[in-house]
Amino acid sequence: MSNITKRNYRATFILDNRGKEDTIEQIIDGVKKDIVAVDGEVGAIETLGRKDFVRVTDRNLPGATYVQISFTAPAAGPAQLKERLRLNSTVYRTFLQSV
Repeated sequence: MSNITKRNYRATFILDNRGKEDTIEQIIDGVKKDIVAVDGEVGAIETLGRKDFVRVTDRNLPGATYVQISFTAPAAGPAQLKERLRLNSTVYRTFLQSV
C-alpha cells in the first residue's frame, strides 16, 4: 500500500435533535462513524453545550448543541465528510479547519 499522509483537523458541528429520538451522544457516535468511513481517526471530543444563535434563521431553532471533534484524515477527508453529512438532518452545520 502507498503511504498516505494524514493531516490534523478540528471540526465544529451544530447538532439538531428536534423531533428525533436520538440523544446527542448517539448523534456524536454517528458522526464518528462518518469520520472513520472517510479513512479518518477520531481524537478528542469536546461537547460545548447548547448555545443560542446570534442570527436566527429558523424561528423554531433559536439555538443548538455544539460539539468539537479533533481528527486526522487524508487531504480529501474533509470534503468527503462534508458530503456525507450534507444529507444528515441531525447535523445542522459543519465547520472544518486544518490544525
